Amino acid sequence: MCALGWLAVASLCLGTLWAVPAKERRKVDKPRADLTPYENLDLDNYDLTMDNYGEILDLSNYEELYDYGDLVPKIEVGTLAPRPKDPQTLPELGETTAGTPKPQPPAPIPRQGPPCCQLCLCLGSSVYCDDAGLERIPALPADTAYLYARFNRIGAVRAGDFTGLEKLKRIDLSSNSISWAHADAFRLLPSLQELLLPQNLLTALPELPRSIVRLDARLNRIPSAGLRPEAFRDLKQLQFLHLSDNQLDFIPVPLPESLRSLHLQNNNIQTMHEDTFCDSQDLGQIRRALEDIRLDGNPINLSLFPNAFFCLPRLPTGRFS
Repeated sequence: MCALGWLAVASLCLGTLWAVPAKERRKVDKPRADLTPYENLDLDNYDLTMDNYGEILDLSNYEELYDYGDLVPKIEVGTLAPRPKDPQTLPELGETTAGTPKPQPPAPIPRQGPPCCQLCLCLGSSVYCDDAGLERIPALPADTAYLYARFNRIGAVRAGDFTGLEKLKRIDLSSNSISWAHADAFRLLPSLQELLLPQNLLTALPELPRSIVRLDARLNRIPSAGLRPEAFRDLKQLQFLHLSDNQLDFIPVPLPESLRSLHLQNNNIQTMHEDTFCDSQDLGQIRRALEDIRLDGNPINLSLFPNAFFCLPRLPTGRFS
């Protein structure tokens, strides 16, 4: 009976020991001195609590493992307004402080008035009358500097169409039906630099002012008889003379020294003189400005005039055979 009693007491002690939870038994286990707290940790069976959180994770070098530089929002200095010290003292929206008048809204910007000329659009010193169904030059403001009246049905340019327009620099009458222009229609314009008359029905060229720099009268019906004798001699500022696709029989001479571009292609030019471009008496002459001469599309054979080009920087474009 005594032996049986001792066996019962031993069994009771062993049962009590095994009944202790695993978490309590691990507290008894002594950690190894050669391992870090993290290596001593059995993560498969460990329960993380606030009591042992500091023993498990070492956050001293956590910032070194991950760089948050690209994720941190950047705040630009000066983008935020300072906060008022006492918001209660600020007036409500729409109110004014004593002695300070209530601010008034800005005055509205005045709108532009009606167009300065009928059927046209006037912007500053430019007048646009393109494709407006015009049959004659409209009345223009006195400060007009640029006129664009293309693609209309204008049939003639009269003597008084541009009277008093001393600031007029460019006239573009391309693609109309102009068959006649008064001899003085453009001559009295002191500032005119560009006169564009292509794709019309002209048979004669009116007199030009000495200020002209560019004349474009392509695609008309102008014969050599439609040019005044020595029509371009006194035009000391003329640089671009384009008379292609007309009915010219010869090259208009004399040509001013200022000329840079001469387009005479697709006419009926058959011959030329040795002095047309160069002075045959001055073999040292060099005409450096005239670099663009178009004579292609004419029945002239340029090989027959070998001494006519010695002063030019390059040969004309045309037929050499």
